[in-house]
Amino acid sequence: MPVARRIEEIRLELNALAQAASTAQELMQTMAKLLHERMLKYNWVGFYMLEPGAQPPMLVLGAFEGAMTPHTRIPLNQGICGAAASSGQTVVVDDVNSDPRYLACSLETKSEIVVPVFVRGKVVGELDIDSHFAAAFTPEHQDLVQHCAMLIGKKLEASGQ
Repeated sequence: MPVARRIEEIRLELNALAQAASTAQELMQTMAKLLHERMLKYNWVGFYMLEPGAQPPMLVLGAFEGAMTPHTRIPLNQGICGAAASSGQTVVVDDVNSDPRYLACSLETKSEIVVPVFVRGKVVGELDIDSHFAAAFTPEHQDLVQHCAMLIGKKLEASGQ
């Protein structure tokens, strides 16, 4: 199956999951599972959410699929995750070994994408995906992952967060 068609099918499944999920937490869990299982190069999929009121600001690991990570709490000024949350911009790293911001979780990780999750224009968390393949995240993948983050943001807004 062509990649574009596969991504479009998964996007439709994600939209259905977003409609069916009763909470943002449930959606994050089912979304992480679907992406991890269905996207062959998505070897670790997880959400980090900003801890309310934490000083300094802290990203805390939420729902994830893949190997356990030592990075369950990440200060906002550290790593690729911190860079994405601080800037409010998607960060795609084709080769984590060439990026000094990378916080090593697994020797197998070769590339990473981190997409901020927004609620009413403010970053509240992010979707982080690691791949064992270099340059795994094409513009089509970036669009898909940004769509996922948008669905989570909408679900959080609907729940009054």
